[in-house]
Amino acid sequence: MTRPAPETKIVKDYRVACDGGESGFGHPRVYLQIPTDTGWVECPYCDAKYVHEDFKDQA
Repeated sequence: MTRPAPETKIVKDYRVACDGGESGFGHPRVYLQIPTDTGWVECPYCDAKYVHEDFKDQA
């Protein structure tokens, strides 16, 4: 069974929350801080990548 590639989400805030989405593959809600020097962070549970809108061209 193959799993879909992790999702990349463009966000407006440097602090985001991830709970794995509404599917049956959710996980505990975690709050992630996007570093201002890199502009992105990955969720340690589902590998979703959150990219701040100021860095979307570099993602």
